[in-house]
Amino acid sequence: MSTNDNTTTGGSTVPEGGQDKNRIEREISIAAPVERVWAVLTEPEHVGSWFGQGEPTPVDLRPGGIMHLDHGAGRQFPTTIVTVEPPHHFSYRWASGFPGEVAIEGNSTLVEFTLTPEGEGTRLRVTETGFADLDIPAETAAGASYESHSEGWSAQVDNIRRYAERLAA
Repeated sequence: MSTNDNTTTGGSTVPEGGQDKNRIEREISIAAPVERVWAVLTEPEHVGSWFGQGEPTPVDLRPGGIMHLDHGAGRQFPTTIVTVEPPHHFSYRWASGFPGEVAIEGNSTLVEFTLTPEGEGTRLRVTETGFADLDIPAETAAGASYESHSEGWSAQVDNIRRYAERLAA
């Protein structure tokens, strides 16, 4: 199965120049079953490996539960889980501009993972929205900006793919 990373922009806040700076979307094909990719996205021992410091990530996998993402150097993010529909849809709020603060509406973006069977593998779509509604402090703006996250998700979907495929082997 080949990997295919497509960038799609769209939405309601399209500035002059045509790029929507409120929505990031990435898709990739993963040579692993949906259940394995779901585990990679939601289970403590896996999340910290592809999106953290390699340590298990505390995850309270239920709407309203908290998943702690650790980016090291004092950058811990208690995300708030919004949707849990195994094994096809998972979402959380992420307050990347406010390290240490619990993510709530008003200080966070919404990150959504959609998993679709694709032959014996999985099509993973990651969407992050809500940048236009944030007032990010200057001291954290570089790591919490649309541009930073756009670049970050390009790398992270590939991390997810490599990690899930290695586990499936």
